[in-house]
Amino acid sequence: MLPEIVGVAGLVIIFVLAMWRGINMGLVALAAAFLVGTFYFHQEAEDIAAQFPTKLLVILIGVTFFFGLAKLNGTVDHVVHAAIRATRGHAWAISWVFFLLSALIVGSGAQSTAVVAILIPLGQAFAQRYRISPLLMGLAVLNGTNAGGFSPVAVYFNIVNTVLSKQHIDVDPTGVFIWTFIANAVIQAVAFLVLGGPGLIRRERAERNSRARVLAASGTAGSAGSATAGTAVTGAVSEAPAASGTADPSLAPATPWGAKNTITVVLFAAILGLGLFARLDVGFLAIVAAVVLLLIYPGDAKAAVARIEWNVILLIGGIVTYVGVLQEAGVVDTIAGGVAGIGAPLLAALVLMYIAGVVSAFASTNALFGVLAPLAAPLLLAGGLPVTGFTIAMCVAASAVDSSPFSTGGALVVANTEESKKDETFRGMMIWGMACVVVVPVAVWLAFIVP
Repeated sequence: MLPEIVGVAGLVIIFVLAMWRGINMGLVALAAAFLVGTFYFHQEAEDIAAQFPTKLLVILIGVTFFFGLAKLNGTVDHVVHAAIRATRGHAWAISWVFFLLSALIVGSGAQSTAVVAILIPLGQAFAQRYRISPLLMGLAVLNGTNAGGFSPVAVYFNIVNTVLSKQHIDVDPTGVFIWTFIANAVIQAVAFLVLGGPGLIRRERAERNSRARVLAASGTAGSAGSATAGTAVTGAVSEAPAASGTADPSLAPATPWGAKNTITVVLFAAILGLGLFARLDVGFLAIVAAVVLLLIYPGDAKAAVARIEWNVILLIGGIVTYVGVLQEAGVVDTIAGGVAGIGAPLLAALVLMYIAGVVSAFASTNALFGVLAPLAAPLLLAGGLPVTGFTIAMCVAASAVDSSPFSTGGALVVANTEESKKDETFRGMMIWGMACVVVVPVAVWLAFIVP
């Protein structure tokens, strides 16, 4: 049997078995890497283990460990609530706050799954309180994590950059970040327009005018009329808390801001500054910051270790290791040559964009980057496609469909929606996700790859 058939069949089996039995895909991939590498490609165990992405492992451990501590000590809750208060309760602005918060936190190095798990439950609580579409709020978090996911210190970008670097391909990190951010902001703007955003603005304006009319009437009425009008104003405010005012105090953090939170923010700023400007390794910086925080406040140590995204580490490590085994055997180069041989490079690129969208809607985006980047390497090395443009398009096409209800983020949106709206939200996620599968690949192909 041809090596490329064995390699692709193994990859398909990994995806099928993992989804069928609910097993971590990375664990299945590690087993497949050993079996295929040892018994078919006759590779040594040391060579197989060498394919495991240890640098990425350090990054994932460090950032998820530190952000686990930040969540445990209440710093994340305080930051989120402060951002909500800054909107003064304007319902139309809240989804954008969650979009920017998600982008900021993920763009600073946090694992997107952890951020989604933190922000979606809180976002859906605000959606219910301020009568915002739960689908709009969920997409704000998901699109926000994608917008920040390709910053130079973010996990998504490090996955893509690590895989492409192994192929001796260098991308412009600034260009990738700026354009992926803009693309996801545009996607969120479309969601805002079609999922009730303008209605929130009209509702706020109508309620503000209603209050103004009541207050005007109370100013011209007698004392008895004034009392009646005051009651009407009170009723109007209590019935429509969504439009204006301040953030709901009932959703405030459980504990007041303290020294622990201040130290956490200072350490976070140090990670961000040293990672961006001194170009030190973000993973090790996060581990150092976490250790410093635990030396001062050791009580959170055990719980913080449990917050490390071991499942994600295993997932990414397993897939990258399996693909590395195929690369060592020359399978990836052969397959990539076949994709390039389907016609002009532009057509091959479009095919890869649709592969990214379709597969990512049902499987891990992290794992998909580890597969797609090596497939595209020969096309990029041949000079037939713009390296940065293709990378931007691939990143957006693979991540935009995370809104599918079959993805982790999509499932979290549905799970945290109020019971009466779960079915409606599930259908909405399904329609939105499938629309992204159809529209986004060709849109980014036209925007970033076609000259």
